[in-house]
Formats: sequence, C-alpha cells, structure tokens
Amino acid sequence: MAFPPLSVQQLSMRYQHNPVLTDVSFEIPCGQTVAILGPNGAGKSTLLKGMMGLVPLMSGRVRFFGDPLAKRQLSIAYVPQREESDWDFPINVMDVVLMGRHGRLRFWQRPTAEDRALATEALAEVKMLAFQDRQISELSGGQQQRVFLARALAQRASLYLMDEPFAGVDMTTERAMTDLFARLKAQDKTIVCVHHDLNTVEAYFDWVILINSRLVDAGPTSKVLTEDNLKKTYGGRLSLLNQMTEKMYRSNIDKVHDDA
Repeated sequence: MAFPPLSVQQLSMRYQHNPVLTDVSFEIPCGQTVAILGPNGAGKSTLLKGMMGLVPLMSGRVRFFGDPLAKRQLSIAYVPQREESDWDFPINVMDVVLMGRHGRLRFWQRPTAEDRALATEALAEVKMLAFQDRQISELSGGQQQRVFLARALAQRASLYLMDEPFAGVDMTTERAMTDLFARLKAQDKTIVCVHHDLNTVEAYFDWVILINSRLVDAGPTSKVLTEDNLKKTYGGRLSLLNQMTEKMYRSNIDKVHDDA
C-alpha cells in the first residue's frame, strides 16, 4: 500500500505564547492540486513552514510518503513567498534555478552538465529561458515567481509546497502556473498551495484544506467548498471577502502583461 505524499496528525503550533494552530490532521492523496484556504492570521503559511521544519511544532507529526522530512527532503520542493527573498542579492536567474540541484550535491561539488541541463529545461518550462543571464533584481514580480517555480522544477520533486504562488502576479504568469500545475499533475505530482482567491479555487484545485486556527474541513473541492464550511472558516468576513476578490478579478481579467 502506497503512503500518501503528505500526512499531518494532531499538529499544534504557537507563536511566542499564542496558539496559532491546534490539533490539525489531514491526509492528501497523490496527484492532486490542493489549496490551503483561510482568513488572514488563520495559520496557513505557518502550517506550511511547520511541515517543512522551518518553524517548530508544539506537538503532532508530519509524514511525507510515510517518512519524516529528513528522509524525503529531495522529494519535496518548497516555494516561499516572494517577499521572503532578497531580490537585490547579486545573482542571476540560472544560478537561482541551480539552487534546486544543490541538495543532490556534496558541499564541495559544483553543478554538473546534467544539473545545468535540468535547470535549462526548467526555465524553458516556465518560459524564462531567455532571461537566464538576467540579474534577479531586474525581473518583474511575475517573472521572479516563475524563477522560483523553475528552481522547484529543477529539483525534480514529487511534492511541491507553495506559499501564495499566485499573489501579486500578472495574468500571463497565472496562466503559465496553472498550465504547469496541469503538467505536473499528469506526471502524478502533488501540489499544495496556500491560496487566497476564492474565485479561482474550483478552477485551479482538486482538493481544499480549510483552516482557521483549527481544521474546518479537508477533501475534494466539490464537497468541501460549501457555503456552510466557508462561513465556519471566514465568519462575517465572507461577504466582504467575496466582494473584494470579485472586484480584483474583474479589474485584472483584461490586463494581460506578457513578461515572456
């Protein structure tokens, strides 16, 4: 029996002395696109960082393909929020993408011809190959996000964990990302994203995890994304959130910025 790519059992976390997540448990089947949804402060990004060992857990257990993180690190690619990176650091696009290969190298080894070929292939997949020698500080926000995705692709992972990958990107990048998700899913890869736009959830994701400090529900989008569950998750903020996301969607639908 194959183990699920991600299993979380009774996970609890806190920030300083304040509980952030309490007793969260779920499993994700293989080959799904999964959205983690919840209001600001619900613990979505904290959950992702806790699973990756970047923030300590109070209690609970996380397993990747049945194993602890340490045994499966090469199978997992993590894409943080763009705001967490220093985009003024003097490094070019190809070198950023090659970082996705470093986990397979000894500390004294330099990237091989195979590593560079995989990085080149990853850049081509996200339509950024023409920018391989460009300094990352010269890129637009959407282009920077695609470089992050290329770095994850170069890792040749089986599970991709992404923190707000659609935040602040243009429509061209958004389409490139959804196309990429479809290709990864066809390869039986699993993608888990912290997401914020309720308008696109049904189109982009097969599964949904709803959290607001605790787990509200998790499962197939068609079963979990109900009005009752959304009210439990967002409370009185739901109608305002719907109005805001609808307004943002309509304002962006005709603005297509081709960065390629």
